[in-house]
Amino acid sequence: MRKLSILILFVSIGFSVNAQTVEELKSALTSKNDSIAKLKGEAAALKTKIASFPGWKYGAFGTIGLNLSSFNNWYAKSSPDNNAGTIAIIGNGYANLDREKFFWRNALNVNISWVKNDTNKTSTADDDFETANDVFTLSSLYGYKLSDKLALSTLGEYRTTIIDNFNDPGYLDLGVGLTWTPIKNLVVVVHPLNYNFVFASGNSDYTSSLGAKIFADYTRQIGAVNFKSNLSAFQSYKSGDLSNWTWTNSFGYTLWKGIGLGFEFGLRKNKQEALNNAQLTNALETFNTVDNKLQSYWLFGVNYAF
Repeated sequence: MRKLSILILFVSIGFSVNAQTVEELKSALTSKNDSIAKLKGEAAALKTKIASFPGWKYGAFGTIGLNLSSFNNWYAKSSPDNNAGTIAIIGNGYANLDREKFFWRNALNVNISWVKNDTNKTSTADDDFETANDVFTLSSLYGYKLSDKLALSTLGEYRTTIIDNFNDPGYLDLGVGLTWTPIKNLVVVVHPLNYNFVFASGNSDYTSSLGAKIFADYTRQIGAVNFKSNLSAFQSYKSGDLSNWTWTNSFGYTLWKGIGLGFEFGLRKNKQEALNNAQLTNALETFNTVDNKLQSYWLFGVNYAF
């Protein structure tokens, strides 16, 4: 009986020691987590202070979408032999300078993609990837500050394709007016004096004209989220048929070491482009008869921010 009592005593002491050790470890872990959270907060505060200093600010993020598939003698499909794929790359970058009396904001957007759908293994006609989307936009905005929120400004914006038909068409907007910055990260440009140069070859109906330029951009990073929304519109004084607008939105969420998920969608209306495309199949189309449909695209894929 005495030996049994001693054995029970030792077991109780063992459980007590183990319980005490686990509790101590849990307490230490909580303390370390609190320290990590404090350090992260201090680091975030330092980043905010660094960002508030005047000088050049740079940033970029992009999205890559990839989908590849191959079927050979897969008789359950209506097309048993099929090689298909989509490759898309989107990049957004900026370089901004903010001084006491002036600012200079520069932005770049590249959106290119290729598609392939080969259903005939005996023919090489559709073996290669074809260009699906091809957009290149570069803008530069300079402003002389009249106040904290208002500035006299000049804007240059160039839009074209870079894979197929470079600068055919190409659009160059040059104008002067006012820039309004009501809140941080939001820039609104209104230029009542703007000339829209349109470059195109052949017998196309692309026409340059004088008009008004409206440009708005909101770019922000909140923690792991990158966000950019951009609207570029031109209203021609010569004819509404020569007006156009493009609105793009990009989102990026960083999961690990700059890598995450990205999504972008865009809307566009350009009657000159609609007419040029319609005349490829019907040479009799005019501005009065062409159906100026809303253009759109979207992409979801892997995102990288730096």
